[in-house]
Amino acid sequence: MKRSLQQIAEFVGARVVGDGSIEVSGVASLHSAGPADLGFVEEEKHLAAALASRAGGVIAGTFATEPISARPLLISDHPKLAFARAARLLGEPTLPTTGAHATAVIHPSARLGPGVVVEGRAVLNEKVEIGERTHIGENCAIGAGVVIGNDCAIYPNVTIYPATRIGNRVIVHAGAVLGSDGFGYVRDGKTGRYEKFPQVGRLVIEDDVEIGANATIDRGALDETRIRRGAKIDNLVHVGHNCEIGEDVVIAAQTGLSGSIVIENGVVLGGQVGIGEHARVCEGVMVGGQGGILPNKILQGKGVAFWGTPAQPLRQYLKQLAVMARLAKKE
Repeated sequence: MKRSLQQIAEFVGARVVGDGSIEVSGVASLHSAGPADLGFVEEEKHLAAALASRAGGVIAGTFATEPISARPLLISDHPKLAFARAARLLGEPTLPTTGAHATAVIHPSARLGPGVVVEGRAVLNEKVEIGERTHIGENCAIGAGVVIGNDCAIYPNVTIYPATRIGNRVIVHAGAVLGSDGFGYVRDGKTGRYEKFPQVGRLVIEDDVEIGANATIDRGALDETRIRRGAKIDNLVHVGHNCEIGEDVVIAAQTGLSGSIVIENGVVLGGQVGIGEHARVCEGVMVGGQGGILPNKILQGKGVAFWGTPAQPLRQYLKQLAVMARLAKKE
């Protein structure tokens, strides 16, 4: 969708320097941008290269406040964030506008809001509620009693188990499984056999969450698993039963969370982090890739980076590595 630079500036909260009537229809890197594309530059040292690009317009930081080129600029305090918001604006609409495909199976008791799209071979079971303008992709399976809010995008082959609740503006990428049974068993000491512990809780996903492809999130065993507002979960992440993921948490690919873990607001978990049951990661903590957190452990320190297994503050971890390197040289 074409938008003028002035329209984009108003949407992202930027200021136009130059011709705001120029229209662009997409975003691109400055290396590959053409006249119909919008680019961005975060550092002053790269400004000259940005102005020499073929981009129709460039979002730049406050270091570019003067009309030093014929190239139109959109001045923002946070150019990368403004660029991301501009990309969202230019990408609308990307999905069919409304309606259910002829091959979709929708139970008579399901309720669909205005503007809902249901693609081919999707199945919506009894008492499903879908909010306004939500898009259900091909081959999705939506269980009984599931509630999905407004403006959500559920991509193909997503499975949502019964009674799961999903808020507004949630994105779920292809192949994700939401609300499945947790991995809970009780061992019979006499026979050595395992019997399944009840998995009768539910999964609640709040507003503005994004869940990556082939991620799996278990429902609670007896209570609930909750993913709070604004959390971003990458591909191939597993969240076990009874976990609580805080607001604006970021979890990178292949991370695995055991049951009953609390991840507080603003935590960042790198790729392949593993966390044992009943652990707590406190607000603002960062855990580096392949870090391991033992069961019942508490990590705290806002802005503190942890690394290694068992995870420890980065400075301490690096000191230990240095000591081991020196010992290895002595052998």
